[in-house]
Amino acid sequence: MDVKDSNGTLLNEGDSVTPIKDLKVKGSSLTLKRGTMVKNIRLTNSPQEIEGRAGGNMMVLKTEFLKKA
Repeated sequence: MDVKDSNGTLLNEGDSVTPIKDLKVKGSSLTLKRGTMVKNIRLTNSPQEIEGRAGGNMMVLKTEFLKKA
């Protein structure tokens, strides 16, 4: 199962990614700003989603809005 970012770059466990646009976080007033570093990502069962820690919270992010740092 290949997990790719918005540019088609292959993502692996432990990579760092950044959002390509500001993302509103559901269920929170937090907004993940463009360029915020999300370090040490984990792959999920879905090729369209990754888990990462940003803003002190663990969250699931869609790969279509991310690029490899």
